[in-house]
Amino acid sequence: MLKTSSSEPSVLAHTVLLVSDETIHAQLCRSLLEEAGFIVLWTNDSSDALKVCAQHDGPIHLLLTDLILSPPEFQLASTANPFPHVNGFELAIRATEARPDLRVVLLCKDPEKELTAHGITRTRLPVLTKPIDRRNFLIFIQEILRQAPPVLSRSRHTDIEQETEWFG
Repeated sequence: MLKTSSSEPSVLAHTVLLVSDETIHAQLCRSLLEEAGFIVLWTNDSSDALKVCAQHDGPIHLLLTDLILSPPEFQLASTANPFPHVNGFELAIRATEARPDLRVVLLCKDPEKELTAHGITRTRLPVLTKPIDRRNFLIFIQEILRQAPPVLSRSRHTDIEQETEWFG
């Protein structure tokens, strides 16, 4: 289910697609982003996030997603289903295929454990640890928006050469 921000967007506002199934955490992120002038599109699962990437008319500048997303039911991620329920890393890969200028931040509680559990030993994507640090959250987001978008590929995601950046 997609929820859009209720604040009036500024002309130069960046749009953030927030994907989190933790309501309290998502509300905090959304609140901080909206207070700073960001437009926030919030959904609680990867399937809806992929639909937003495909169907949203305006730009989406940043995907801020939980690494671990609880699927509502068992579902195989296949090429036949363009909007599968997948983990946050796979969501990032699929979303950047649809929107090459998209920046991505993964959110997780224990980056080393959670990335390893998903078979991810190295990634270009910045990782923000939860709970988020309110003071540094917006500085971190603004820094990510100044960087070049990542180049991700389903076939190469385990061979990426740059170390994971962990923040939090």
